[in-house]
Amino acid sequence: MTAPLTRKQLGLRSDRGPVLLAVMLTTGLVALDTTIIATAVPSIVEDVGGFSQFPWLFSIYLLTQAVTVPLYGKFADILGRKPVMFFGIGVFLLGSVLSGAAWSMPVLIAARAIQGIGAGAVQPMSITMLGDLYSVEERAKVQGYVTSVWAVASLIGPALGGVFSDYLSWRWIFFVNVPLGAVAVVFLALRFKEEVVKKEHKVDYLGATLLTIGLPLVLLGLLEGGVAWAWASWQSLLVFGAGGAVLVVFVLVERRVAEPVLPLWVFGHRTLNGGNLTALIVGALLMGLTSYLPTFVEGVLGTGALVAGFALAALTFGWPISAAMAGRVYLRIGFRDTSLIGSAFVIAGAVMITFLSEGSAVWEAAAGSFVMGVGLGLVSSPTVIAVQSTVGWDRRGVVTATHIFSRSVGSAVGVAVFGAIANSTLANRFAQPPADIADELPPSVDATTIVLGGHADPTSPVVTFVRSALADATHNVFLALLVIAACSALTVLLMPRRTEEITFV
Repeated sequence: MTAPLTRKQLGLRSDRGPVLLAVMLTTGLVALDTTIIATAVPSIVEDVGGFSQFPWLFSIYLLTQAVTVPLYGKFADILGRKPVMFFGIGVFLLGSVLSGAAWSMPVLIAARAIQGIGAGAVQPMSITMLGDLYSVEERAKVQGYVTSVWAVASLIGPALGGVFSDYLSWRWIFFVNVPLGAVAVVFLALRFKEEVVKKEHKVDYLGATLLTIGLPLVLLGLLEGGVAWAWASWQSLLVFGAGGAVLVVFVLVERRVAEPVLPLWVFGHRTLNGGNLTALIVGALLMGLTSYLPTFVEGVLGTGALVAGFALAALTFGWPISAAMAGRVYLRIGFRDTSLIGSAFVIAGAVMITFLSEGSAVWEAAAGSFVMGVGLGLVSSPTVIAVQSTVGWDRRGVVTATHIFSRSVGSAVGVAVFGAIANSTLANRFAQPPADIADELPPSVDATTIVLGGHADPTSPVVTFVRSALADATHNVFLALLVIAACSALTVLLMPRRTEEITFV
């Protein structure tokens, strides 16, 4: 595994400034792609179709990322951080190019899966590198820098997505990743150095395979239930039953193997349990907001993609401000209490978003997004550092990868659940249209493309009906967001007030 370095050795072997910059660039690589696609979804759907399938653009990316994170953590112990990071960046860029060249929704979904495989290495390696290079006190400041990357990406991303969609092509949202990734590779190649100590390891391929099969089956059931088949149908029972059975076998395998891909001891400590469950909640909230707030602003309020992007970008004005404050606050009052304050803001923002309607103004959507951003910044930064603080260097990669895995699973499952809610609502509304427009309405939920793009005729009865149906669908999603936001306070309370390092016998 990669040996820990002393402060003196770090000064000689790794120039921490350039390494931090490279980590920020790679973080930006993943963050920009997540935020930039949110406002481009309406344009993508308008071009290649498949509104009912668009949640898969998020879910497949997050799913492949989630299931590969633990495996990359194991390979990092064997090969070192740098080669795993380089592999991840290369695969991510390959997926970006293929996404930009996609000609249909299924092809684009497959390309996003490749992107997720690359992102599965990039994100945990970035956080683990910082955990290796900086102390707990220093990480408060460094996390502010990294969070600012998410902030800038979230600010620039929706705007770029809107600009590309309105004035160029949505395909450029993927091609823009290439130069950013190339710069990150150059910095890491020149500045980051590590010593890899040869040690015998066993890779849990069986566990990784079972996890890769089980989670997609569960997500498939969530996304297609109520759309491709009825919830109580034999297809639904078969998919959920098979997915659940595979995951049960996965747990049994992990209990017996010498070096599990997802070690079960991480679920035996209050700080780790609370932090990882909170990460699950944060992932679901973030993806629910970024997936459906732009769709609401564009499809229901009738704006263009650029305006919808700025409404979502308000999230980033709150996130970096609160994350910068969190670094100081949790050193004084603790990780848990800081996160509880953040949960209060998250709930308040979710309440504001649930009150959005067809008569709302764009600034109201932006205000709710801003308040949720404040809360998420105060929740996410303290929990990841709390998790890292519970173990020594030799297990930091494992707990970091598990934390990222939890957040990715939360994002993937969240998008699947929100997609199921939206699709079911739309399917029910479109199944009973007014008699005077029944012949003019497309026969599936893809009829929502009528109101996307900012060019719909507001006087058309068809547009009015579709806009009303989409308002109902997004409102139900926002209600689900509120429920999940309320759960964030409960998961934070699972963490102890004081964080202590775990002792292993």
